[in-house]
Amino acid sequence: MPDPGPSPVQSSLPAAAAAFGTYGHGRGVEAVGCIRPEQLAVPAPAGPPAPAAAPNPALERILRGPGGLGTTGLHPARIEGPPSALAEGTEPAAGRPIPGLYHHPVPEPDPVRVAEVSRRIKAWADEVDLYPPEWEDQFDGFSVGRYMVACHPDAPTLDHLMLATRLMVAENVVDDCYCEDHGGSPVGLGGRLLLAHTALDPLHTTTEYQPQWSQSLHSDAPRRAYRSAMEYLLQGASPSQADRFRHDMARLHLGYLAEAAWAETDYVPQVWEYLAMRQFNNFRPCPTITDTVGGYELPADLHAQPAMQRVIALAGNATTIVNDLYSYTKELASPGRHLNLPVVIAEREGVSVKEAYLKAVEVHNDLMHAFEAAAADLATACPAPNVARFLRGVAAWVDGNHYWHMTNTYRYSLPDFW
Repeated sequence: MPDPGPSPVQSSLPAAAAAFGTYGHGRGVEAVGCIRPEQLAVPAPAGPPAPAAAPNPALERILRGPGGLGTTGLHPARIEGPPSALAEGTEPAAGRPIPGLYHHPVPEPDPVRVAEVSRRIKAWADEVDLYPPEWEDQFDGFSVGRYMVACHPDAPTLDHLMLATRLMVAENVVDDCYCEDHGGSPVGLGGRLLLAHTALDPLHTTTEYQPQWSQSLHSDAPRRAYRSAMEYLLQGASPSQADRFRHDMARLHLGYLAEAAWAETDYVPQVWEYLAMRQFNNFRPCPTITDTVGGYELPADLHAQPAMQRVIALAGNATTIVNDLYSYTKELASPGRHLNLPVVIAEREGVSVKEAYLKAVEVHNDLMHAFEAAAADLATACPAPNVARFLRGVAAWVDGNHYWHMTNTYRYSLPDFW
């Protein structure tokens, strides 16, 4: 299946002019020209999501954003023309996309930014004593600088990019050290996660016990990373943006606990149950801060709209299934049984591993089409500039996440199913 080219959301929604600033900041939905909240309520799905329909001319005008002389910079992740245009004059990225996977090409990340973010994140890792020397090759192989530059093309400064980069690394340290292959275990996970969460959502306790809690935030690498990354985030985020992030991290930790409970009881969930878990144990905290990293704010009342929450949830779900698919062979080679969508489909639906993998690709594609349709509908219903900018930022994160998985051949390789 050929790559479909630029995302309808990514290539159409504007990054927004600087003049848009924080349009609508602190004002209600009515004030920014959006329809009322109850009109944006999302009905219960009647069945599998349908592929996104081609937008009509009126919708295209709404989504296209500013045009004309001097507006090219308002579309930092736009790729026009066929995917081959990506490689023109540059070295093509390593790796290859999963055949049949619906995705969109992105520009090669700015190598200067990648190098500087990579340098800064290693310095921060030393600052918080993140890992022992023998893990350095794995840290470098994660290529987090390339990951974050690809996912946040509209970040105005390196400092903004570093907000996302520290949080991404901290989240992975918690996953590795508490849940996965660097000493993690489902046994006692709830207690570890709760105490780590207080590094994001601080404990308010008595004078007698406050010093003990404060000292505990330095007791292991996950808590040191969470504490420091959150302190930096608070320098660049509003109180509303910070609380939004805390909420999504609580969702993430709930997903970790569900997966751990299944591991303790050796339970393979039904496919729908697995997808429910993956809506929580997923990348959602990353795209939800796209406005913080972009240097602006989507007001809380707009972010909380059910239709916006659906867009963010679908983006998180689709990008997490990308991880399931690209990490499939890596997880098969690891000790024990790792739950991922192809494994669950094979066991619960009684099909071969190849059939299960290819069906998981279809599930991803359905989620992507639903995400793009929901984003286009919301852009039409609520044409505030910050909404368009936020939607486009989420789409950039979705596409950058795929790019990183596809090109990170240090970590990932594809199964021999084609």
